[in-house]
Amino acid sequence: MFLLLFPAMLAWSQSKEENKVAAVVDAFNKALVNGDSNTLRKLTADDLSYGHSSGKLEDKQTFVNNAVNGLVKFLSITATDQTIKLAKHTAIVRHLFTAKATNNGTPTADIKIGVLQVWQKRNGGWKLLARQAFKT
Repeated sequence: MFLLLFPAMLAWSQSKEENKVAAVVDAFNKALVNGDSNTLRKLTADDLSYGHSSGKLEDKQTFVNNAVNGLVKFLSITATDQTIKLAKHTAIVRHLFTAKATNNGTPTADIKIGVLQVWQKRNGGWKLLARQAFKT
């Protein structure tokens, strides 16, 4: 009986963990919109590598500072076509990122980019380790 139920238990627990990852991705995007430095610090690893679609790379401190105090302010962010692949304590997340934003107070054209994120489970919580955006 155990051998029959074990694969179903694995699939169920994996789905539950994917839901947790999806929730932190959503919380991360909301923190970007809200300019919430505490949440951004909490959800990112100290050794974060944050890549923009322009090729610019930021470490954690630079990313959080620019997200909160930079010229670009997100008004809304939508992640669509999201996939999550788990590999032990690592989650690979891909989605299309669509946002409305301002640059120095002036509305920008809608932002539409692809995003790859690598999340790592540390001390029971998911932390963003790497992110790379790319033009679609």
